[in-house]
Amino acid sequence: MKVEIWSDIVCPFCYIGKRKFEHALNAFPHKEHIEIEWRSYQLDPEMQPSEGMSVHQYLAERKGVSAAQGKAMNDQMTKMASEVGLDYHFDQAIITNTLQAHRLLHFAKNKGKQQETKEKLFAAYYTEGKDIGDLAVLTAIGESVGLVAEEIKESLQGHTFIDEVNADIYMAQQIGVQGVPFFVFNNKYAVSGAQPSDVFTQVLEKVWQEEQPLEEIIASSGSCSVDGLCD
Repeated sequence: MKVEIWSDIVCPFCYIGKRKFEHALNAFPHKEHIEIEWRSYQLDPEMQPSEGMSVHQYLAERKGVSAAQGKAMNDQMTKMASEVGLDYHFDQAIITNTLQAHRLLHFAKNKGKQQETKEKLFAAYYTEGKDIGDLAVLTAIGESVGLVAEEIKESLQGHTFIDEVNADIYMAQQIGVQGVPFFVFNNKYAVSGAQPSDVFTQVLEKVWQEEQPLEEIIASSGSCSVDGLCD
């Protein structure tokens, strides 16, 4: 079974959704047969680093509300994150464009390290207050999961994986993704948003059952085969 997940690192629901999905996956008896691929999505592809602007102010401007309301919304999100064991520190979060981080994820995918890299990027942004658009930060994250620093720098300083990021975003548009996280199971079933873990469990079980061959519970007799023989 393949599960593709569209998300952006600066989407707070995406980290929460990741954890809820993982809770379901960890309890799933066939989890070793699940292939997970993280696909790129940018909530604000035009975002530029804004030194001195807090995430609360940024959210307020995006939503057309006051800074106080923006902070209140982030406080509520922090509470939701804590319910699944995540520790959000919006006061430390650094506003930045996520293109470079998505490129790192594609690089990591080619090296078999995408899952670990995704978790590290989320933690860096929400918990550690690191700039996930900074080359040194991204290199350190890559090194922490076993990637080679010089290879990361060469990739991110060039133009590799930009087309792959854009292809993911285009694919999301084609299948009608309106927001993230967005989970697609076997290119057939979709779950939108950070749904409760039992929702993911239900979909995993349904897709798994559909993948299994039918069991013949009565011996083959009283039937005709495609070659015209009947017994």
